[in-house]
Amino acid sequence: MTPLTPEPFEDSKSLLERVEDSLLPLINLVFLLLMFFIVAGQLTDTILPELPEMAAQGADEQPEADLVVSDRGQFLVANEPVTLETLGDALPRPDDTGEPLRVGAAGVTSMSELERLFRTLEALGYSEVILLTEPAE
Repeated sequence: MTPLTPEPFEDSKSLLERVEDSLLPLINLVFLLLMFFIVAGQLTDTILPELPEMAAQGADEQPEADLVVSDRGQFLVANEPVTLETLGDALPRPDDTGEPLRVGAAGVTSMSELERLFRTLEALGYSEVILLTEPAE
C-alpha cells in the first residue's frame, strides 16, 4: 500500500531552513553588487563651483537670442515686437545660418505658450531650437 503523506527529506530540514538556504546566494550577490558600486563610484567631498548670479548681469539686459519671449508673452525679434503669425518673415530662414534658432524666454513663461511657439517654429521649418531661460524670482 502507498502512503498518503510524502516521505520526509533525508536531511530533515524544515521549510523555513530550506528557504533560508535558497536566499543565501541572493544575499551574497546583492552584497557583491553593493561593494562593486561603492568601489566603482568614487565618492568625493569636492563641492561644485558657485554659479554666477543672474542679478549681477543686470535686469534690463536681454539674452543673446534670435527670438525673445518677454514676461508679458510678447515675441521680440531684434527688440521689435512681432506676432506669432509674422514670425516667419522676421526670423532668419532655418537653412541660412546652419545654426539652431536661439529662443530666450522669461522664467514666468508658461509651457502652453512655449508649446504653441515651438509648434509654429516647427511648421516654419526650424528643426533645432535652443531654449534660453532664467529662473523665476
